[in-house]
Amino acid sequence: MGGQQTSSGEGRAEAAPVESWWDILKVLALALLIALTERTLLYQPYNIPSGSMEETLLVGDFLLVEKFAYGYSRYALPWGRLLPSFKPLFARAPERGDVVVFALPSDPSRDFIKRVIGLPGDRVQMRHGVLYLNDKPVPKLRVADYIEDENGYIHHVARYRETLPGGKSYLVLDRESDGPSDTTAVYTVPAGQYFMLGDNRDDSDDSRGIVGYVPAENLIGKAELKFFSIDERKTGVFTFWHWPRAVRFARLFRAID
Repeated sequence: MGGQQTSSGEGRAEAAPVESWWDILKVLALALLIALTERTLLYQPYNIPSGSMEETLLVGDFLLVEKFAYGYSRYALPWGRLLPSFKPLFARAPERGDVVVFALPSDPSRDFIKRVIGLPGDRVQMRHGVLYLNDKPVPKLRVADYIEDENGYIHHVARYRETLPGGKSYLVLDRESDGPSDTTAVYTVPAGQYFMLGDNRDDSDDSRGIVGYVPAENLIGKAELKFFSIDERKTGVFTFWHWPRAVRFARLFRAID
């Protein structure tokens, strides 16, 4: 009577239990290896400590930087700053308009983040707040003011949309009309190097000043994503109950223009 019965467990897909502490250690070691590989060779988190890239990036933003975007320089590798200089592996050139993390040429222990404006051979100049590339003005369109709230003091900042050759478009701030860095000499970008600007044009240490030209070997990676953001003025280390209202939810998981 009745059909043939299968043996116990036949045809099932069940998880096998971990047999020993050695199995647990192997799993943990594999997970650690994957995490280290991802952070070392793929993506690295950074946070923003200054306002030089406002409003694209704000103080308290946390980013993911793609470390393989331009190949692997010694500055993109763990402990790479201890190595002698070498030509980046699998090198690729950044595109005009990329937001890039790089090792400061004059002090490679410090990482900066700026926007690539000038490519090798370009002529770059600021004239009365207007960016010129190869003697042609970059289109600059006035848009709604950027509004800052400094402890209840509302401050309006002139905001513009720049569009680079090739179509890359982003927002820049002009805090001071005809400020000290709004008119410059002509910078001719050397071969193998790049000219960087901050989007907060009147409050940025960039290639107009201490940064200078950035060699390709100093590039670390391309800033791709804002994955977290917190307004540190609304919280503190020991006031964790303020953290929820300090999170800038509208900035979470946003691509970087």
